[in-house]
Amino acid sequence: MKLILAQPRGFCAGVKRAIETVERALALFGKPVYVRHEIVHNTHVVNRLKNRGAIFIEELDEVPSGSVLIFSAHGVSKAIRQDAERRHLRLFDATCPLVTKVHAEVAKMRKDNCEIIVIGHKGHPEVEGTMGQSDSGMYLINGIDDIEKLKVENPERLAYVSQTTLSIDDTTEIIAALKKRFPSIVEPKKADICYATTNRQKAVRRLAKKTGLILVVGSPNSSNSNRLREMAEKNGAIAYMVDNASEIDPDWLAGHDTVGITAGASAPEVLVREVVDFLKRYGADSVDELEGTEETLSFPLPKGLKQANDSPNNDS
Repeated sequence: MKLILAQPRGFCAGVKRAIETVERALALFGKPVYVRHEIVHNTHVVNRLKNRGAIFIEELDEVPSGSVLIFSAHGVSKAIRQDAERRHLRLFDATCPLVTKVHAEVAKMRKDNCEIIVIGHKGHPEVEGTMGQSDSGMYLINGIDDIEKLKVENPERLAYVSQTTLSIDDTTEIIAALKKRFPSIVEPKKADICYATTNRQKAVRRLAKKTGLILVVGSPNSSNSNRLREMAEKNGAIAYMVDNASEIDPDWLAGHDTVGITAGASAPEVLVREVVDFLKRYGADSVDELEGTEETLSFPLPKGLKQANDSPNNDS
């Protein structure tokens, strides 16, 4: 059996920054450090940080006054940010800068008196944070079917933004349908789906041309990991998403002499290596890596956290 690893895969710049934010806060202020929502959507990462002294919460009244509180990579609404500031907490914002960019777009569009359509998944924390950047004039859609039902105040003063971790193919179709119904709709200056989501989906598309079976390493609540599985299936491969190697069913391997492996943007490389080691026990005897986009982007830590001398480990 031959294994082919997608490139790029795994941690993106926003995830690295978010994890290092928690690690640096623990190093500087000691435990506990409180984090609103999972810092990133990965079970291994969250459990590892819990063991180091991070406490993950959903409600701010769970945080004692004067404590360190970190906002997750997914971002928060204005109301939550204001509530946290009122509570006199030591705040550090690990929101991915590419999510912050969307929030800034919303603020500008609302200032220009545009209502805003948000393309995204209801209930996802990033979407809740984006919807919460304005008290009014926001509409959430998940697919093309939602567009026909949409009733807006003024079709001539309309704009859209999107969740950063959506399917690039599906979102392209949704945007085309939006423009058809609302020809005057204003689009972001730059696409909101982030570089990491785009690069990983394109890599899976290439991977599906090489193999009929693809394993996606990622946690069930990871939007970008789920989109990778969907992209693999859309391009003709059988695809399974696993949180770790223990979830692999050896029966999946029957009839496949090549297996592709990728990982969502919040999944650490250590889990990919565990999957490779698992498959080696079932006959994999070579590991190749596809050529792909090399990612060099990095983001500075939030103000108030001294930059670490080295980057987070891949096994974070």
